[in-house]
Amino acid sequence: MGLIFNQEACLIKTIYIDEQLKDLKETKKIIDNFDKDVQIKITENTSEVFKIIQSSANPILSAKEILLLTSNKGAFVRECPGTSNYKCCGYKILHIGSFCTMDCSYCILQSYFHPPLLQFFLNHDDMIQELDDKIFNNPRISRIGTGEFTDSLIWEYWTDLPEMLVKKFADQDRACLELKTKTVAIDFLKNIEHNQKTIISWSMNTPGIIKSDERKTSTLDSRLKAASKCASWGYPLAFHFDPLFIYKGWEKDYEFTINEIFRLIPWQSIAYISLGSFRFMPSLKPIIQNRFPDSKIVYGEFILGLDGKMRYYKPLRIDLYKKIVGMIKKHAPEVCLYFCMEDDDVWSKVFGFIPEAQGDSISDMLDKSVQKHCGLTPGPCQE
Repeated sequence: MGLIFNQEACLIKTIYIDEQLKDLKETKKIIDNFDKDVQIKITENTSEVFKIIQSSANPILSAKEILLLTSNKGAFVRECPGTSNYKCCGYKILHIGSFCTMDCSYCILQSYFHPPLLQFFLNHDDMIQELDDKIFNNPRISRIGTGEFTDSLIWEYWTDLPEMLVKKFADQDRACLELKTKTVAIDFLKNIEHNQKTIISWSMNTPGIIKSDERKTSTLDSRLKAASKCASWGYPLAFHFDPLFIYKGWEKDYEFTINEIFRLIPWQSIAYISLGSFRFMPSLKPIIQNRFPDSKIVYGEFILGLDGKMRYYKPLRIDLYKKIVGMIKKHAPEVCLYFCMEDDDVWSKVFGFIPEAQGDSISDMLDKSVQKHCGLTPGPCQE
């Protein structure tokens, strides 16, 4: 088995290395961080690895047992894919790799990639050049993170890429880096001169949901203790209540989670909090039912949304959001709150305004918050 982290052992049994990258120092460094019983295989054709997973009786499990070290042949800096007919926050993605060693029932990556594959990109010089061209030399404020197609910090156990990125972002004032995680892999952050340019964020849920539907992730208590440490080290924080679930007793459970956040975390250190209700592509439902037969999350009152995803009925979402917002505002009335992928009607009925109608888009709202928390300086076109 691979390196131990979180509560359980990593499942990686085989590492495939793109033949063109086998002699890189970074490749050797990663390999040295795994136990000796992990098989190492060199491949001249990385598509063969996808075929191995696709032909497996359990492709998703197989995808968590295989790691591919390869190059990113596409763009490193990408726009958030968002979804049609719902508001996006203008977030940018730094595509460092894909899939995850943890195992959440609702993870969209199970059906987003065909097939899924745990892969890590090693052409870091290309990535840095792209950051220079598209982010650091852009006069606009940029919010960019590595946690869209993978967890940001699972890679810290095998590579120093997260540390390198924190240091890289510390040397500029146009962009903030967000490292989003469900782990507690934060020790490397303690002594880095980060200059508040990196936001450390956690996905949040109730202890019950974490136990039943977020396998191999850190507990709520562990996440919040890690967040408290990061705050004490001067890092801005963020929290993502996405997905939020509706079930019997959810109000009490989410109130507990929110109370715990503000018991341990000074609200002034929080750059923003996102809210999003559980939504899923119809193709994900049978995957959840098969892989998580005890999970109840797909049996709520859902309707097909305008983006082709199943969503809770709008009145249920609005009630959910109003109560969650009230719980948060009780502790932190001035914290920046926003919805991930909701429409004008939900914004109006929950927050009492529509961002654009007040002169600011969601992106503008968040840019102002990160300017304050990260000390960013916009260029002339954005001042």
